[in-house]
Amino acid sequence: MLNDAIQSLIPALYPIVKDSFHLSFTQVGLITLTFQMTASLLQPVVGYYTDRNPKPFSLATGMALTLIGLVCLAFARSFPWLLLSVGLVGLGSAIFHPESSRVAYMASGGRHGFAQAFFQVGGNTGTSIGPLCAALIVAGRGQRNVLWFTLAAIVGIAVLIKVGQWYQIHHPRTLGDRARTTRQPQKRRRATIQPPGTSAR
Repeated sequence: MLNDAIQSLIPALYPIVKDSFHLSFTQVGLITLTFQMTASLLQPVVGYYTDRNPKPFSLATGMALTLIGLVCLAFARSFPWLLLSVGLVGLGSAIFHPESSRVAYMASGGRHGFAQAFFQVGGNTGTSIGPLCAALIVAGRGQRNVLWFTLAAIVGIAVLIKVGQWYQIHHPRTLGDRARTTRQPQKRRRATIQPPGTSAR
Protein backbone atom coordinates (compact mmCIF):
# COMPACT_ATOMS: atom_id res chain seq x y z
CA MET A 1 0.00 0.00 0.00
CA LEU A 2 2.76 2.44 0.96
CA ASN A 3 4.77 1.65 -2.16
CA ASP A 4 1.87 2.10 -4.56
CA ALA A 5 0.71 5.27 -2.80
CA ILE A 6 4.13 6.78 -3.49
CA GLN A 7 4.17 5.49 -7.08
CA SER A 8 0.77 7.03 -7.81
CA LEU A 9 2.09 10.38 -6.60
CA ILE A 10 4.10 10.84 -9.82
CA PRO A 11 1.17 11.11 -12.28
CA ALA A 12 -0.76 13.18 -9.75
CA LEU A 13 2.03 15.77 -9.79
CA TYR A 14 1.97 16.28 -13.55
CA PRO A 15 -0.19 19.45 -13.45
CA ILE A 16 2.01 20.93 -10.74
CA VAL A 17 5.36 20.27 -12.43
CA LYS A 18 3.96 21.26 -15.84
CA ASP A 19 3.12 24.72 -14.53
CA SER A 20 6.20 25.07 -12.32
CA PHE A 21 8.70 24.07 -15.00
CA HIS A 22 6.66 25.34 -17.97
CA LEU A 23 6.78 21.91 -19.59
CA SER A 24 5.32 20.93 -22.92
CA PHE A 25 3.10 17.89 -23.29
CA THR A 26 6.03 16.15 -24.96
CA GLN A 27 8.15 16.67 -21.86
CA VAL A 28 5.34 15.38 -19.64
CA GLY A 29 5.22 12.35 -21.93
CA LEU A 30 8.96 11.84 -21.45
CA ILE A 31 8.46 11.89 -17.68
CA THR A 32 5.83 9.17 -18.08
CA LEU A 33 8.11 7.18 -20.39
CA THR A 34 11.00 7.36 -17.92
CA PHE A 35 8.79 6.35 -15.02
CA GLN A 36 7.18 3.42 -16.85
CA MET A 37 10.45 2.21 -18.36
CA THR A 38 12.00 1.92 -14.92
CA ALA A 39 8.94 0.91 -12.89
CA SER A 40 7.46 -1.64 -15.30
CA LEU A 41 9.89 -2.84 -17.96
CA LEU A 42 12.71 -3.49 -15.49
CA GLN A 43 10.56 -5.75 -13.30
CA PRO A 44 11.07 -8.93 -15.40
CA VAL A 45 14.83 -8.32 -15.36
CA VAL A 46 14.82 -7.96 -11.57
CA GLY A 47 12.53 -10.98 -11.21
CA TYR A 48 14.79 -13.13 -13.41
CA TYR A 49 17.83 -12.17 -11.36
CA THR A 50 16.22 -12.68 -7.94
CA ASP A 51 14.81 -16.06 -9.00
CA ARG A 52 18.41 -17.20 -9.34
CA ASN A 53 19.82 -15.07 -6.53
CA PRO A 54 17.25 -14.40 -3.77
CA LYS A 55 17.80 -11.04 -2.12
CA PRO A 56 15.73 -10.82 1.08
CA PHE A 57 16.63 -7.19 1.72
CA SER A 58 16.03 -6.00 -1.84
CA LEU A 59 12.55 -4.98 -0.65
CA ALA A 60 14.01 -2.40 1.72
CA THR A 61 16.60 -1.44 -0.90
CA GLY A 62 13.86 -0.72 -3.43
CA MET A 63 12.00 1.48 -0.95
CA ALA A 64 15.25 3.28 -0.12
CA LEU A 65 15.70 4.14 -3.81
CA THR A 66 12.13 5.43 -3.83
CA LEU A 67 12.97 7.59 -0.80
CA ILE A 68 16.00 9.06 -2.60
CA GLY A 69 13.84 9.72 -5.66
CA LEU A 70 11.28 11.60 -3.56
CA VAL A 71 13.96 13.81 -2.01
CA CYS A 72 15.38 14.56 -5.47
CA LEU A 73 11.88 15.33 -6.73
CA ALA A 74 11.23 17.76 -3.88
CA PHE A 75 14.38 19.73 -4.73
CA ALA A 76 14.35 19.33 -8.52
CA ARG A 77 15.19 22.55 -10.35
CA SER A 78 15.48 21.36 -13.95
CA PHE A 79 13.83 18.93 -16.35
CA PRO A 80 16.74 16.43 -16.36
CA TRP A 81 16.61 16.45 -12.56
CA LEU A 82 12.90 15.63 -12.77
CA LEU A 83 13.65 12.70 -15.07
CA LEU A 84 16.30 11.40 -12.67
CA SER A 85 13.89 11.72 -9.74
CA VAL A 86 11.02 9.79 -11.33
CA GLY A 87 13.52 7.24 -12.66
CA LEU A 88 14.73 6.52 -9.13
CA VAL A 89 11.15 6.22 -7.83
CA GLY A 90 10.34 3.85 -10.70
CA LEU A 91 13.51 1.80 -10.13
CA GLY A 92 12.56 1.41 -6.49
CA SER A 93 9.20 0.00 -7.55
CA ALA A 94 10.82 -2.36 -10.07
CA ILE A 95 13.07 -3.81 -7.36
CA PHE A 96 10.25 -3.99 -4.82
CA HIS A 97 7.52 -5.81 -6.74
CA PRO A 98 9.06 -9.16 -7.81
CA GLU A 99 10.31 -10.02 -4.34
CA SER A 100 7.21 -8.69 -2.58
CA SER A 101 5.08 -10.97 -4.75
CA ARG A 102 7.30 -13.89 -3.76
CA VAL A 103 6.95 -13.01 -0.08
CA ALA A 104 3.16 -12.90 -0.43
CA TYR A 105 3.30 -16.40 -1.96
CA MET A 106 5.59 -17.68 0.81
CA ALA A 107 3.41 -16.20 3.56
CA SER A 108 0.15 -17.51 2.07
CA GLY A 109 0.08 -20.76 4.04
CA GLY A 110 -1.16 -22.50 0.91
CA ARG A 111 -3.94 -19.97 0.24
CA HIS A 112 -2.17 -18.52 -2.75
CA GLY A 113 -5.24 -16.98 -4.37
CA PHE A 114 -6.29 -15.22 -1.19
CA ALA A 115 -2.73 -14.00 -0.51
CA GLN A 116 -2.35 -12.55 -3.99
CA ALA A 117 -5.79 -10.93 -3.79
CA PHE A 118 -4.97 -9.41 -0.39
CA PHE A 119 -1.65 -8.20 -1.80
CA GLN A 120 -3.48 -6.54 -4.69
CA VAL A 121 -5.98 -4.90 -2.34
CA GLY A 122 -3.09 -3.23 -0.54
CA GLY A 123 -1.61 -2.00 -3.83
CA ASN A 124 -4.92 -0.74 -5.18
CA THR A 125 -5.67 1.03 -1.91
CA GLY A 126 -2.33 2.82 -2.12
CA THR A 127 -2.95 3.74 -5.76
CA SER A 128 -6.29 5.23 -4.74
CA ILE A 129 -5.11 7.32 -1.80
CA GLY A 130 -1.87 8.54 -3.40
CA PRO A 131 -3.43 11.14 -5.72
CA LEU A 132 -5.78 12.28 -2.93
CA CYS A 133 -2.80 12.81 -0.61
CA ALA A 134 -1.01 14.68 -3.39
CA ALA A 135 -3.98 17.01 -3.77
CA LEU A 136 -4.21 17.65 -0.02
CA ILE A 137 -0.50 17.91 0.76
CA VAL A 138 1.28 19.17 -2.37
CA ALA A 139 -1.20 21.03 -4.57
CA GLY A 140 -1.08 24.77 -3.89
CA ARG A 141 1.58 24.37 -1.20
CA GLY A 142 4.74 23.95 -3.23
CA GLN A 143 6.95 21.23 -4.58
CA ARG A 144 8.91 20.88 -1.33
CA ASN A 145 5.84 19.36 0.32
CA VAL A 146 6.67 16.16 -1.57
CA LEU A 147 9.03 15.60 1.37
CA TRP A 148 6.02 14.64 3.50
CA PHE A 149 5.78 11.46 1.44
CA THR A 150 9.25 10.46 2.60
CA LEU A 151 7.62 9.59 5.92
CA ALA A 152 5.68 6.84 4.15
CA ALA A 153 8.91 5.62 2.55
CA ILE A 154 10.73 5.58 5.90
CA VAL A 155 7.90 3.58 7.50
CA GLY A 156 8.00 1.25 4.49
CA ILE A 157 11.75 0.69 4.88
CA ALA A 158 11.33 -0.16 8.58
CA VAL A 159 8.56 -2.66 7.79
CA LEU A 160 10.45 -4.20 4.87
CA ILE A 161 13.60 -4.75 6.92
CA LYS A 162 11.49 -6.93 9.22
CA VAL A 163 9.95 -8.65 6.22
CA GLY A 164 13.44 -9.25 4.81
CA GLN A 165 14.52 -10.91 8.06
CA TRP A 166 11.49 -13.23 7.92
CA TYR A 167 12.15 -13.92 4.24
CA GLN A 168 15.79 -14.79 4.94
CA ILE A 169 14.73 -17.39 7.50
CA HIS A 170 11.88 -18.97 5.53
CA HIS A 171 13.06 -18.90 1.91
CA PRO A 172 13.31 -22.52 0.59
CA ARG A 173 16.89 -22.02 -0.62
CA THR A 174 17.93 -20.74 2.79
CA LEU A 175 16.28 -23.75 4.44
CA GLY A 176 18.03 -26.07 2.00
CA ASP A 177 21.43 -24.52 2.72
CA ARG A 178 20.80 -24.81 6.43
CA ALA A 179 19.80 -28.47 6.11
CA ARG A 180 22.96 -29.27 4.12
CA THR A 181 25.09 -27.49 6.71
CA THR A 182 23.45 -29.59 9.44
CA ARG A 183 23.93 -32.88 7.56
CA GLN A 184 27.60 -32.41 6.69
CA PRO A 185 28.96 -32.60 10.28
CA GLN A 186 26.84 -35.72 10.85
CA LYS A 187 28.39 -37.35 7.77
CA ARG A 188 31.87 -36.48 8.97
CA ARG A 189 31.15 -37.95 12.40
CA ARG A 190 29.87 -41.20 10.86
CA ALA A 191 32.96 -41.41 8.67
CA THR A 192 35.26 -41.32 11.70
CA ILE A 193 33.55 -44.24 13.46
CA GLN A 194 35.54 -47.44 12.79
CA PRO A 195 34.09 -50.96 13.08
CA PRO A 196 35.36 -52.98 16.07
CA GLY A 197 38.64 -54.80 15.45
CA THR A 198 39.77 -52.54 12.58
CA SER A 199 42.43 -49.89 12.58
CA ALA A 200 42.40 -46.60 10.78
CA ARG A 201 44.81 -46.33 7.87
